Amino acid sequence: MRIISYNVNGLRAAIKKGFVDWLATNPADIICLQETKATENDIDLFAIEKLGYETHWFSAIKKGYSSVAIFTKIKPLHVVKGTGHSMSDAEGRVISADFGDLTLINAYFPSGTSGDERQAYKYVWLDEFYEYINDLKKKRKKLVIVGDYNIAHRAIDIHDPKGNKNSSGFLPEERAWMDKWLEAGMIDSFRVIHPDETGAYSWWSQRFPSVRLQNKGWRIDYICTTNNLKKQVKDAAIFPEVKHSDHCPVYVELEAPLDPLP
Repeated sequence: MRIISYNVNGLRAAIKKGFVDWLATNPADIICLQETKATENDIDLFAIEKLGYETHWFSAIKKGYSSVAIFTKIKPLHVVKGTGHSMSDAEGRVISADFGDLTLINAYFPSGTSGDERQAYKYVWLDEFYEYINDLKKKRKKLVIVGDYNIAHRAIDIHDPKGNKNSSGFLPEERAWMDKWLEAGMIDSFRVIHPDETGAYSWWSQRFPSVRLQNKGWRIDYICTTNNLKKQVKDAAIFPEVKHSDHCPVYVELEAPLDPLP
């Protein structure tokens, strides 16, 4: 099972930059998108479905904002939209799908960069999501939680840790949440395969075009799994050469073969 997580920063804009052509290269069996800023009615699905992908959407109430989607060549048994938390669900932040005994959760974590109010909400959201996953673990033992976490966990995950020590996305409280997350039975699949790799980033600021060229980035996009899937992680990668967004795709291959769509 090959999974990609990708914050496209507006799917319509990404399509204009060649997103569908990239899909045609068959980069993964399941592609989880964040920040689509769209509903399924905004997108010409014919070209995507022609490539063999079934699509599932959870969009924000506010048009052109947030929103997540799953494109899959493996038919899910069940799809759940939202977590039951009203503000998160209004912003279209979480969609889940069951594939056999495995549950895939695609999440777009809030950013706190716009100010104190959103940073405060980010902490609320993190606590709510942590409890949501803990409750889900009681029913579904094998979880894969992908998405834009909007947190760089360690100094190795950011180009300038000293200069960004007071920046949202690298604050001590956010990093401590990631510590708690991983200590509570989760693994960071990329670090399973690449434990000490530096310069492996998935997001670059758009404010300065040279930043991406110089690889001054942050690793804030993750594919985490429950510990019981660690031995099934066969490969993990980041694809900075894919440039439809200010993020790039992150990838994992799990030894969890499932039947494709008919």
